[in-house]
Amino acid sequence: MIIIDFKTKITKNFVRFQEKKVKNKYQDIYDIKGNFKDAYPTKLSINGVDQIVIKQEDPNTLRILFEDKKNLKTIYFTNNNRVVLKVLDVKENTIKNSVKVSKSPKVYKPGLNKVVVLDAGHGGKDSGAIGRGKKMYEKYAVFDVMKYLEDALKRRGYKVYITRNSDKFIKVRHRTVLANKKKADIFISIHANAAHKSKVDKLQGIETFFLSPARSARAKRVAALENKSDIRKMSGSSKKAFLESLNRPRITASHKLSIDIQKNMLYSARKIHKDVVDSGVREGPFWVLVGAQMPSVLIEIGYITHKKEGKRLFNKRYQEALAVGIANGVDSYFAKNP
Repeated sequence: MIIIDFKTKITKNFVRFQEKKVKNKYQDIYDIKGNFKDAYPTKLSINGVDQIVIKQEDPNTLRILFEDKKNLKTIYFTNNNRVVLKVLDVKENTIKNSVKVSKSPKVYKPGLNKVVVLDAGHGGKDSGAIGRGKKMYEKYAVFDVMKYLEDALKRRGYKVYITRNSDKFIKVRHRTVLANKKKADIFISIHANAAHKSKVDKLQGIETFFLSPARSARAKRVAALENKSDIRKMSGSSKKAFLESLNRPRITASHKLSIDIQKNMLYSARKIHKDVVDSGVREGPFWVLVGAQMPSVLIEIGYITHKKEGKRLFNKRYQEALAVGIANGVDSYFAKNP
């Protein structure tokens, strides 16, 4: 997969596609409108493709050529300022004509036939973490980000369901019921972090968690904060035994999803504030993810207790940037795991 980021919003009109057969090799050629000052003829050899050639074809056109002994199936999609090219695994077939130019190349929408369930943490009597200002409650900030994310995903073709559409309390164990009922492909729970009063001026940053036995004190601390509204009682050994019995393929898929979301969310957030801290991808025992029968993650969009970051979490422009980044991460995950 090749990802190209532009400095401006682009559309499918920026991309021209053609297929060729040269001697015994098949070529998929993408000509992309734009001047890339650092582009120079580059040949890549990647597993599954004989070679990929990247070069500035002329001052206004970047050419990306996929070449192989078999007729590759390539797709592309545009997303705001990004073009993604991907090679799919398909059976070999034959091009009847030596040259085939497609005026309307197929545009791949990663959201097609995909179901996503979004969960805004806390709500109602459970305010979640509390910031430094009046009514700076976690339940409000995460709900706003969730609504921006819902809109972004729907516009990209996803079928989206949300666990709450108002300020109401939902028990932690019930939040994945909707995801399972709708046979969701992924489940995303959105939260904001909080620090102990001794560290409120230090701790900041965004991070993404996936369900797994916690391996760090930090993960255990964050999980304890998010799990406190769940009244289930389990001994430490029982919790460990339960978590270690979880489905490993689902954990692996959740890990991949969390990596894509964290990377893209950070990239988008730093367009607004360059100093956003990357707290990384982590694993932890979050009860809100336990019941999900599909890949699932819990996102901490920042520390509501931090003086500067806490205010950002209530800024509409920043909330929307976070949502766009998460949506880009979802796109990336499905592009790589169709």
